[in-house]
Amino acid sequence: MAEGELKDMEQFFDDLSDSFSGTEPEVHKTSVVGLFLRHMILAYSKLSFSQVFKLYTALQQYFQNGEKKTVEDADMELASREESERKMEKEELDVSIREEEVSCSGPLSQKQAEFFLSQQASLLKNDETKALTPASLQKELNNLLKFNPDFAEAHYLSYLNNLRVQDVFSSTHSLLHYFDRLILTGAESKSNGEEGYGRSLRYAALNLAALHCRFGHYQQAELALQEAIRIAQESNDHVCLQHCLSWLYVLGQKRSDSYVLLEHSVKKAVHFGLPYLASLGIQSLVQQRAFAGKTANKLMDALKDSDLLHWKHSLSELIDISIAQKTAIWRLYGRSTMALQQAQLLLSMNSLESVNAGVQQNNTESFAVALCHLAELHAEQGCFAAASEVLKHLKERFPPNSQHAQLWMLCDQKIQFDRAMNDGKYHLADSIVTGITALNSIEGVYRKAIVLQAQNQMSEAHKLLQKLLIHCQKIRNTEMVISVLLSVAELYWRSSSPTIALPVLLQALALSKEYRLQHLASETVLNLAFAQLILGIPEQALSLLHMAIEPILADGAVLDKGRAMFLVAKCQVASAASYEPLKKAEVLEAAIENLNEAKNYFAKVDCKEQIRDVVYFQARLYHTLGKTQERNRCAMLFRQLHQDLPFHGVPLINLL
Repeated sequence: MAEGELKDMEQFFDDLSDSFSGTEPEVHKTSVVGLFLRHMILAYSKLSFSQVFKLYTALQQYFQNGEKKTVEDADMELASREESERKMEKEELDVSIREEEVSCSGPLSQKQAEFFLSQQASLLKNDETKALTPASLQKELNNLLKFNPDFAEAHYLSYLNNLRVQDVFSSTHSLLHYFDRLILTGAESKSNGEEGYGRSLRYAALNLAALHCRFGHYQQAELALQEAIRIAQESNDHVCLQHCLSWLYVLGQKRSDSYVLLEHSVKKAVHFGLPYLASLGIQSLVQQRAFAGKTANKLMDALKDSDLLHWKHSLSELIDISIAQKTAIWRLYGRSTMALQQAQLLLSMNSLESVNAGVQQNNTESFAVALCHLAELHAEQGCFAAASEVLKHLKERFPPNSQHAQLWMLCDQKIQFDRAMNDGKYHLADSIVTGITALNSIEGVYRKAIVLQAQNQMSEAHKLLQKLLIHCQKIRNTEMVISVLLSVAELYWRSSSPTIALPVLLQALALSKEYRLQHLASETVLNLAFAQLILGIPEQALSLLHMAIEPILADGAVLDKGRAMFLVAKCQVASAASYEPLKKAEVLEAAIENLNEAKNYFAKVDCKEQIRDVVYFQARLYHTLGKTQERNRCAMLFRQLHQDLPFHGVPLINLL
């Protein structure tokens, strides 16, 4: 065969098949040799032309190496011939292995290649840390494609691998190659008849639309989606049309009528028996209704219906998504206790899917979202050590090069920013803003405005906030609109214009009530009460605080609890100005107790500026009550903090 031509090797395999034919075959099919030969014939039949040619070249190389060794050893003595032959065989084996390594360092047989690809694809989906690194995996895939360029599945895994590193060019290239090879090899046509070719084309267009959408190329995504819809309608493919309808909603979800598309998509998905799509549609509908301010009980009922679908069809991935969604909804509505419960429920859940090759189901996006919420909730309550532990775990589970790493990166930056602001380190907070902006531009601009405001650069902060307000109103980001309005109101009363701040605060309160954002509504009430205190109506401010204090103490962040108690104490002192001496002393004692509570809250989040204001206020109250020793202790604490902290000229409220 080696000295002849390629057709001689083909003839050899044809003759092998004849060994099993006849009444008395040379080899029985069920014998050890028969099984081996059948396995070899089957493997040969699966080879493409390029692979057959490489096999023949390797056979020739093997034969030529053997010939060289035979000629060299012909003149040796008979006594050493056996030893040299053993050495020759070993060297031949080494050469053969080296040749194989040069040709392809990845899996060689079809089954090995398929197992390698399915294993890596599963790891990329469920536990990215256990998959090969992007560079190593791409190297393996390149070697595999060098040996078999028409291996469609290898191109698809290359597409998934390029998505990990956000490489838009390479991922598009690999995706197109995958569908090209799928059509060329005829794999689709064999399984689906004449429809196979068209099916590949419409799903190629659909996947391309999804890819462009992921990278934010919405115009190109819409064009690709239109192409997919056109081909699917021509082929009457309802399943593909349902997927297209879902992506149409994703592309147009900022439009006011997008919910109509979504409702239609859910109904059709149920009709055609597509539980996965139906459930995703319900989840999207719930998310949209949450942003529209629907009541939590209706949303939870809808999620309960989708959970029934998940358990019925064992869709464990969607169960995780549903619980992560509940966590986010409770946080949006300001119910931190419920959010904490849902996050812990997800973390303690066992996967329904059978776990193969050491795959852990808890390395999905849902798990990352739940852990980020958990870290932020702990940080809000002043448990920074616990939050750091959660973030450390997140960094191990989702390394910086993984696709969900941006979630914990943003969470980490926000916690660091809040700590720097609480500690009065505005220069450090300003440097963190750059990192936040890279991950979320809207959040970055908002935090920049907060830093400028803290540094008394009021005009620059006001310009930024006005631009951000217009942008957020345009994209309907209600939560950020309310946060910006609160910052604008704070700018006004810090600039000694509390009357201008009132309409802004009332607008923020109306929005937060309409969209049921409890934490923002409570914060707005605090600001309204403070504005009333400045305007000289502390009794009304106090009655307003009594209405808002309960949700703040139940679900609010520690910093908000401290601010609320500090404000209650200020209002108590201001309203006691006209009281009789005995009653006034009682009110001032109660105010001191509230100030102690506020100080404890501020100490939990290491908010030194607020602690300085509290001890100053306590010193003034103790002086009024004639308690010299307590006054001196508070005055000493104030002096220490005042020397350590920068003073930016913010007036202390000292209405006594």
